[in-house]
Amino acid sequence: GKIEIGQNTNIQDNSVVHGDADVYIGNSVAIGHRVMCHAKQIDDHVLIGNGATVNDGVEIGEYSLLASGTVIIDGVKIPPKSLMVGVPGKRIATVKERHVELINRTAEHYVNNGKRYKNQGNLEQDTS
Repeated sequence: GKIEIGQNTNIQDNSVVHGDADVYIGNSVAIGHRVMCHAKQIDDHVLIGNGATVNDGVEIGEYSLLASGTVIIDGVKIPPKSLMVGVPGKRIATVKERHVELINRTAEHYVNNGKRYKNQGNLEQDTS
């Protein structure tokens, strides 16, 4: 399937995004290292921790946080502002303001790193 990735989104080293059907990943999403992602939809401002597994058909609401190592089973619809942990992943709380700040800071950090790396390496920058 087609994979659509929004602006200011980062997918870190050794992660895989795969979909037999179309996959949509929103804006300002951070997908940590070694994530296996088969999600159907990830809304804006989501943080998926290192080593998490997101199985087929999963939909993740905005401003949600999946802890490192969390496994979300097939077809789960995660409401906005959910803090998910465990195997299988369970919603343990509503995301607090400190989590929102972490999500926003993480996305911004990787956008800034990308700009810095392009400048240091004299790589072409997208001017659109």
